[in-house]
Amino acid sequence: MTDIVFIGGGNMAQSLIGGLCKAGTPATSIHVAEPRQEARETLRKNYGVVCSAVNPDMAQSAGLWVLAVKPQMLRAVCQELAPIAQRQHPQILSIAAGIRSEQIDHWLNGGQAIVRAMPNTPALLGAGATGLFANAQTEVSGRDTSEQVMATVGKTVWVEDEALIDTVTALSGSGPAYLFLLAETMENAAVAQGLPLNTARLLAAQTVLGAGRMLTESGDPAKLLRERVTSPGGTTAAALEIFQHGGFAELVAAALEAAVQRSSELSKLAEMQAAP
Repeated sequence: MTDIVFIGGGNMAQSLIGGLCKAGTPATSIHVAEPRQEARETLRKNYGVVCSAVNPDMAQSAGLWVLAVKPQMLRAVCQELAPIAQRQHPQILSIAAGIRSEQIDHWLNGGQAIVRAMPNTPALLGAGATGLFANAQTEVSGRDTSEQVMATVGKTVWVEDEALIDTVTALSGSGPAYLFLLAETMENAAVAQGLPLNTARLLAAQTVLGAGRMLTESGDPAKLLRERVTSPGGTTAAALEIFQHGGFAELVAAALEAAVQRSSELSKLAEMQAAP
């Protein structure tokens, strides 16, 4: 069983499929179970993969299942696939936010090798960041396969405590939205001071891009890079002083904690929905 089946063909699944194809995986070995006809047509046209609206049919011969449906749909999907999972025991790779590996295992009737992945939206551009966790049933080969899939769309890191996937969700999973908010706020402030919107938008976007490249390509920690561009008594120092007096660090910490708590709540909500 060497084929890969994607249960769900949304944006993140499509980015992974695109990454796999670019990395040399034959399109004929990738199967997608997607109920929306429009999405199936897009997948066939763009990648040449095999698509179907029926989940069980697609999973019969696949050694790797990528669960790429919305968290609230995952219970029903797993229960439908449970008989096949019990016969085949494939490697499971879930990208459903907030849903614990033990929940997925329970819905599949137990004994399954499961890796949880928390990617982020830059994966759509091949610049993603993904946190990974493997349950005790996952062998080294399953970890390697799952990492190879996620590495086609960006950087990957492993955590050994599944609870830390909630922190990954808060940091990198939700993180792009924090930067978008910062860029949006910088644009608005610059426009309020008279800068044309298009100019403000270009400068904000390029600043975020350039700073991100410096952070990833220099290898230096963010603290050191910040210190290098902050001359004592200069304009940057004046701006950062406002951030500090406004409780910027505390606000960011509180925001991440709120995201962590919400991720945990999603897991509990799924359990409540699963209760008879």
